[in-house]
Amino acid sequence: MANILLVEDDKDLNKTVEIFLLSEGYKVTSCFDGSEAIEKLKSNSYDLVLTDIMMPNLDGFSFAEKIRSTDKQTPIIFMTAKDDKLSKQLGYKLEIDDYITKPFDIDELVLRVKAVLRRTRIKETKKLTIGNLVMDFDEHTAYVNNKELNFTVREFDILFKLLSNPKHTFTRSQLMEEFWDFDSSATSRTVDVYMAKLRDKTSICSGFEILTVHGLGYKVVLNEKE
Repeated sequence: MANILLVEDDKDLNKTVEIFLLSEGYKVTSCFDGSEAIEKLKSNSYDLVLTDIMMPNLDGFSFAEKIRSTDKQTPIIFMTAKDDKLSKQLGYKLEIDDYITKPFDIDELVLRVKAVLRRTRIKETKKLTIGNLVMDFDEHTAYVNNKELNFTVREFDILFKLLSNPKHTFTRSQLMEEFWDFDSSATSRTVDVYMAKLRDKTSICSGFEILTVHGLGYKVVLNEKE
């Protein structure tokens, strides 16, 4: 079972979250600030980091930045009272995987932890099946009802990224940085054009929908009936 690093300076909340995660079978290491957590990361490996933002010594933003400076893979979830748009934008710019605001339902938190860990497994296997769509990252192939869909390499990579992270909002700038690299001709409008093409090509797919998150970017929402 997954090994989780829990970072929360509110001792009561820290204990509550720890108990619930342990009841789900996870292994949990609890810390009370970012500096303590950094020391834990130096000598231990974790499958997920669950952290507050407003903490003494080292806040969650700085903590996430330090992690991402050397580790792009370990998923990070922010759990915080900061529910403003700028904080969320900064969090996703730092490449966190999810953001839940306090007060939250502990069962929802556990569901989000499970969802992020599931997405991580998809990234590791590099294969996914959603509804009637099957994608294989290594082969760069996509099939709907056993009929191949024709994607460009960039279209395929963007769609695989979105589908691997359902409900996660990717900003236009994030998508540009990852999929257009140093192409100086690419703009936010370029991203919009690609998303329109993906919507058109995946219109026959039954398992998901690509949504525009106004003021931020794009995300995929899964069809719960699938």
